[in-house]
Amino acid sequence: MINTARKLNLRPFVSGLVLLFILAHFGHHGVGAMLNPLMPMIRSDLGLNLTQSGLLMSAFTITNGFAQLPAGWLADRLGARFMVLLSITGVALAGFFLGFSNSLTSLAVFLVLAAIMGGGYHPASAAAISSAAPAEYRGRALGIHLIGGTSAFWMLPLIIAPIAATWGWRMPFRTVLIPIAFIGILVYILMGRLSLPTSSKRRSEGSGASAAPAETVNWGRLVPFMALSVLAGAMIMSTQAFISFYAVDELNVPETTIPLLMAVGPAMGLFMAPLGGYLSDRFGGMRVMITLGFAAIPLIYLTRVVPNVPSLIALMVAYGLVTNTRMPTSESYIAGNTPERLRSTMLGIYFFVGTGVAGPLSPFIGNLIDKQGYQQTFALSAAVTAVITVLCALFLWRAKSSKPKGV
Repeated sequence: MINTARKLNLRPFVSGLVLLFILAHFGHHGVGAMLNPLMPMIRSDLGLNLTQSGLLMSAFTITNGFAQLPAGWLADRLGARFMVLLSITGVALAGFFLGFSNSLTSLAVFLVLAAIMGGGYHPASAAAISSAAPAEYRGRALGIHLIGGTSAFWMLPLIIAPIAATWGWRMPFRTVLIPIAFIGILVYILMGRLSLPTSSKRRSEGSGASAAPAETVNWGRLVPFMALSVLAGAMIMSTQAFISFYAVDELNVPETTIPLLMAVGPAMGLFMAPLGGYLSDRFGGMRVMITLGFAAIPLIYLTRVVPNVPSLIALMVAYGLVTNTRMPTSESYIAGNTPERLRSTMLGIYFFVGTGVAGPLSPFIGNLIDKQGYQQTFALSAAVTAVITVLCALFLWRAKSSKPKGV
């Protein structure tokens, strides 16, 4: 136990830049963390079906995905500071007007605007942290940073649950996002007082060849890895997006209780995100990602047969463990196999592809549920995840022979 604690070695990262980015990550996900828990109430108020609900969620995710391509490119040229301000304060201001929307169209418009504003956060922050942390501790640093994002997805549902139950689903957007907008301004000011360590300094702090940065983008290593991370992750995200509806429709959970239930999975990020980063550093991103892909198959399948709320909570804990391990593993592996000057751009491509795949899946899966029901839809999702994982794993094991960094 003592040796494990020493290997985790988190103390150097719970300060300075990474600590600031934890706060920034929390603020960035303000709108996204409230949308899913409130969707059953929005559906009832506006009279939407699951296909329309999926389209509404896709308006946010697809736009955010496309925004990350130019935003990642801009982050490599303008720096992280401005992109982070836009991705917190800009998103919060756009989300504020969701609280005054009375139709599917107006909701979609402000969600699209919020998504555009937030496109630059992940490429900019992941690249900045990857440059600041020694290569052998990169996964742990990125995992600690994810605590901020995952905390938003469990803390904000707990905060908005009584507000929405008392004043309706619009009031959380009108109230909670105001202080989040000021968080963006605070982070912008504090980032101006911090300077990132130079890459040469970080290389001197590393040990051996493992700390040497990549000189070129290694597409042979990155393409199958990103395919597994993106495709399996998209199936997981798309399934999770409808768990709130499943709880209401199949388990008769009150709509006002859904925000509390949706906080369960993200709460796992408090310890699983740093631990996931450690596992990536310790065992290599490729091994961890393949393991997660195979773990997702029974997880998605079992979602179709959950008989009661306690079982659903246990399943959501498992979702939280898989999701919060996948994120730091993916970011660390991509950063380790990409030149520092191109990291924001490459991470922008990764996040673009991820949301570009997951976004269109939401209305598609919603339509399948409308037509075939939850059980058949989730079974099909599990089968697709199995095919994706097996194929990508074969390509990744072939790539192993080239001894890539981070494996």
